[in-house]
Amino acid sequence: MDDTGKKKVQKRYPPFLKNSSQDRLPLFSFVSRSFVPSVFTVMNMVSGYIAIVMAGEGSFMMACWFIILAAFFDTIDGFVARMTNGISDFGFELDSLSDLVSFGAAPAYLVYKFGLEGLPGITGILVSSLLMIGSGLRLARFNISMIGYTKDSFSGLPTPAQALTIAGFILWMSVDPVFPAQSMQPVLALLSTGLAILMVSKVNYDTLPKPTVESFRQKPLQMSLYIVAIFCVLLFHAKAFFLAMLLYILLGIVRSFTLMCRQWQL
Repeated sequence: MDDTGKKKVQKRYPPFLKNSSQDRLPLFSFVSRSFVPSVFTVMNMVSGYIAIVMAGEGSFMMACWFIILAAFFDTIDGFVARMTNGISDFGFELDSLSDLVSFGAAPAYLVYKFGLEGLPGITGILVSSLLMIGSGLRLARFNISMIGYTKDSFSGLPTPAQALTIAGFILWMSVDPVFPAQSMQPVLALLSTGLAILMVSKVNYDTLPKPTVESFRQKPLQMSLYIVAIFCVLLFHAKAFFLAMLLYILLGIVRSFTLMCRQWQL
């Protein structure tokens, strides 16, 4: 009993993880099931940290590639966790912390060093911090809304998508600068603010479907667009990478706007 006379409720977080690894006999007693996926999650965090270091040294393209590498590890750890039946509360918490480093702090510091550092006073710090704040709020909202979660869509722009958009834009501008130097700061500020708002918004974004026959039957148009986007990235590299992420963002906005209009008509 606590001071208010109420019983303390033990934290079970996230709520959907009812079965812990202690309910099953492990194959190897000295290695938990969550160890292997946690290795990939830690690699995600390390990649994000290296991206921060590279951005501080002015190696912006390397910082972008390490953010992309972090997104790769973020995808792999979930796949490995399902394959090894190693989903755990520890892995879930570690994944959120890693995402905040790789997809919150890393892109925020990257945009600050790439262009926002020259803004007067602390304006650049405040604007770039919106990406980290938005990522933290987005991850916290995701963590507490896992009850009844079907993983068919996300509420708000996923943090990896935001970080990949930033990485794609800076890769493009590093190779083929479209905007003059005096216009880069307002463009970066507008992009950072827009992405931060989308992360905490209620805009619905589809999860990336698995490349199976069933996925092509259920969502032929969506799967076709993903394939076209992959080929464009392979052909046009940095420019197509950013445009593919921009297309993903716009599709979510259009989809949510369409659903909203349908609800108003009912």
